[in-house]
Amino acid sequence: MKNNRRKFISNAMLGGLSASSLGLSSCANDLKDDSGTNLISKYARLDEILNTPILKKELFTTPIIIETLELLRSENSFICRVRSQDGAEGISVGHAELSVLWPMFVTNLQPFFIGQDARELDLILERVYYYKFNFRYNGRSLGIPLATIEFAILDMLGKISNKSMGQLIGDIHNTEVPVYMATEFRHLPLEEHFEKIKETVAQYDVNAVKIKIGYLHAGTTDINYAGLPGKSEKLIPMVREHYGSDFSLYADSNGYYDVEGAIKIGRLLEEYEFSYFEEPVLYWHFEDIKAVSDALTIPIANGEQDQSFYNFRWLIANDGLEIVQPDNYYFGGYIRSMKVALMADAFGKTCVPHMSGGGLGYLYDIHFVSAIPNAGPHHETHGLGTHVPFECPTSPLKVEDGKIKVPTGPGLGITIDPDFIKKHQIVKI
Repeated sequence: MKNNRRKFISNAMLGGLSASSLGLSSCANDLKDDSGTNLISKYARLDEILNTPILKKELFTTPIIIETLELLRSENSFICRVRSQDGAEGISVGHAELSVLWPMFVTNLQPFFIGQDARELDLILERVYYYKFNFRYNGRSLGIPLATIEFAILDMLGKISNKSMGQLIGDIHNTEVPVYMATEFRHLPLEEHFEKIKETVAQYDVNAVKIKIGYLHAGTTDINYAGLPGKSEKLIPMVREHYGSDFSLYADSNGYYDVEGAIKIGRLLEEYEFSYFEEPVLYWHFEDIKAVSDALTIPIANGEQDQSFYNFRWLIANDGLEIVQPDNYYFGGYIRSMKVALMADAFGKTCVPHMSGGGLGYLYDIHFVSAIPNAGPHHETHGLGTHVPFECPTSPLKVEDGKIKVPTGPGLGITIDPDFIKKHQIVKI
């Protein structure tokens, strides 16, 4: 393993289809990886992890039958509310993209959960992909509404068992989560982009930042705007010079480069001691990701857009990356994302989940990070602003000395203002 990657891991506290459908028949044609290790044994280990339940079912001794599952809406604000036959209730705050995806929630997912025993959540999340041929949709279109449902169920189960959401899916490894400030602005001219980075970072007590390099996405190289080409090549040293050697720097190109371009910019990131390079090429181009990874010493991160276990499984088995980045919303919730984190952990790799969700996305993210054994040194935040009024008795939910304290209360660990919930109306087709 390359020295920079080993250092990153030591600094860290290290598909659409169901996991059971991933058999050895989907292995790569070559039976050995680059180091000569048998790929079949690697895939067998990964499949074992994928087929191991995540939810701590042993915490619940009697059935918890889901009686109602509702999606509530107030303009572009969404809430999921689940209730059991015994009167337990769970709440989740939906992703902003439900403004487009709510029909998927109501038509393709909601009916399947009614009458199910919530203790069987692992199995439910596998089988719902076959309900109404949901696997045909996949990706964010299915993952976002599915995660919203799972979060509400976990909140309910947490309140029943007096456990946090993190305690339901794993052991608590991280009571505080160090964060980096995620920045955008790559469409702006160089100097304006740089000033926006500094303004954004200055709002919070952080010692890490992620910058965007390249342009918006692959295929936009012909778009003319101030500072392109060559803007990123100037920005990278500017950011390092400004923040100094004690500040952790990360870079994300969102798949902008081809292999040659990614290797070239990656070597510049290495020169200025960036800690990882995220999405150097298109996320589904497995061989290209591996080619970039093989050519560089900087750790390669990928996964926020990934749609299936298979993508992660191939990249882990073939040593195509060092950091997995499932998005808890996009990938369909904690249980699916935890399987990815554990696959990575089994092969000495790190998990730095991508964070999205607006409303309370950062809160769902830090609960997940609290339970993974291979969390990276820093995790994503876009700030702590939210339209959701709530109280949290166990954490100030502020960035202090670069960290956010994870709530320890049951479920999500917060109480949302009941009047805010009342403003939302049940969504029906």
